[in-house]
Amino acid sequence: MKVLAAGDHFVLNPLIGEALASAMTGTPVELTELTLPWPLEPFGKVAEVDEASNSEDELIKALQGVEVCVTQMAPFTERVLDAAPDLRLVVVCRGGPVNVNVEAARKRGVKVCFAPGRNAAATAEFTVGMMLAAMRRIPETHDSLARQGLWDGSYYTYERCGPELEDTRVGLIGYGAVGSRVARVLCAFGAEVEVYDPYVRGDVHGLRVASLDELLSRSRVVTLHARLTEETRGLIGARELALMPRSSVLVNVARGGLVDTDALCDALDSGQLAAAALDTYEQEPLPAGARLRGLPGVVMTPHLGGASRQVAEKAARIAAAEVARYAAGTPLAHCLT
Repeated sequence: MKVLAAGDHFVLNPLIGEALASAMTGTPVELTELTLPWPLEPFGKVAEVDEASNSEDELIKALQGVEVCVTQMAPFTERVLDAAPDLRLVVVCRGGPVNVNVEAARKRGVKVCFAPGRNAAATAEFTVGMMLAAMRRIPETHDSLARQGLWDGSYYTYERCGPELEDTRVGLIGYGAVGSRVARVLCAFGAEVEVYDPYVRGDVHGLRVASLDELLSRSRVVTLHARLTEETRGLIGARELALMPRSSVLVNVARGGLVDTDALCDALDSGQLAAAALDTYEQEPLPAGARLRGLPGVVMTPHLGGASRQVAEKAARIAAAEVARYAAGTPLAHCLT
């Protein structure tokens, strides 16, 4: 079986190769490699697929004679799939195969698998870190001391010091693999956790609320953990931000499209929000002249929530296990087609 490892500078080809070697004992594999430029070069829309490396030509060349491809960012467009007649399985090392034209793959008999939950722990930890950074002004005070050389005692005044998580009401929008972990950690901090997720049944850590408006109006801190769909795009706009108590904090380590950026900037400008912690943006990379860059109280990182070494290693192992199932003819665990 000929397998292409189309890794990048995060999910490395050696990690994919090692995981395949461990999972495929007794099955002969001819492994070839293609290294994609992400994240040293940003992903984007490629033809009809999203969040992919712009490398259709290189991928087509590398796929000749290949039956299985393991990748994170390779653009499996209709053009690429047409040019790979031997391909039967694509395993994407991420929570959703947005870089694959799944319908085109289905029509051509190509199975598409993915790696759910690979970055749940990393993203949950990062979310809590961003929340604390925004609430307690950690980046702002670091910059004041380390870069400007100021020992600014005003950060210790009642007006400027930030709130604790303990006894603070924190609202979570979304209670999947990431949101549920964040809720558990926040409960350990002593926060008053409230959850809104109309698609999740059963018990949650904290209190379940019946509507988004109720959660927003009651929460001093709101953190987003919903998937980006047509239904959730622009979920948090001017109306929703106005429902939050004045001087609240918004945290988004999910998807930038969940929030109306202009409305967010207006809320920060007016003081409706005291702070925002953002790892994702409507437009990525964030433009140099973006209004967000000049606003006080904003903590920003360049889409790093899921970046940990364990995530890359776990993704490679999940993908390799799917390839092993395919080779053995057993049912695939995370297959869309």
